[in-house]
Amino acid sequence: MWESMGKYSMIAVGGALGAMARYWVGGVVAARLGGSFPYGTLVINATGSLILGFFMAMAAGRLLSPNWRFLVAIGFAGAYTTFSTFEYETYMLIEDGSWLRAAANVVLSVGVCFAALAGGIVLGRRI
Repeated sequence: MWESMGKYSMIAVGGALGAMARYWVGGVVAARLGGSFPYGTLVINATGSLILGFFMAMAAGRLLSPNWRFLVAIGFAGAYTTFSTFEYETYMLIEDGSWLRAAANVVLSVGVCFAALAGGIVLGRRI
């Protein structure tokens, strides 16, 4: 049980740092570029994808404690943006030669999630 608690603690710390970083970066970008386009989200998703890609490539084959993966990849990047995980998983499908699955992941993720968002808005407005 305590081993499991260590994992959750690392995820929680990374998640708190990622959420705070997301709020800060979004605010800085909005203050500099304005709100006519979601620049903050674009910057967050791009930097989150960069961070996750860099970390996973750097960690591959190295003898790092699993706690680093819990802290950085799952906690920080997960709270900073889930888009980074989507991008990483799509890249891994492409790298494995599963182009059709990668394309399906992109189309389904964007389409299904947009439809779910629209459905949530419709339901929320009716309540």
